[in-house]
Amino acid sequence: MIRKLLFAAALAASAGTVTVPASAAVIVVQTAPPAPRDEAVPPPRHGYVWAPGYWDWRNQRHVWVKGHWERERRGYVYHQPAWVERNGHWEMTRGSWARGDNDHDGVPNGRDDHPNNPRRD
Repeated sequence: MIRKLLFAAALAASAGTVTVPASAAVIVVQTAPPAPRDEAVPPPRHGYVWAPGYWDWRNQRHVWVKGHWERERRGYVYHQPAWVERNGHWEMTRGSWARGDNDHDGVPNGRDDHPNNPRRD
């Protein structure tokens, strides 16, 4: 199985773009995403979280996905999809819900020594 995955990654790399299945949490490509589009953010909606639009990678190209409402999940925080440049390629982390990270520092509240402290290091 690992041999097949390595072969598929090598084949994709030889085409100039490395991709992973759409269901994977991280997508890696050689092409930078376009600038984000301006979107009108609707007024708050009780019980929902606004997930802003983003550039997704589909069929070997960037495709704009419009913003949408996500049903709120108590005890969880929504992290929107994000592109980051690393070592000459671009990585997109898909949107996801993280359990109990109120201050968005990546550390779950249960393990955070200073949850919700905006001045901590």
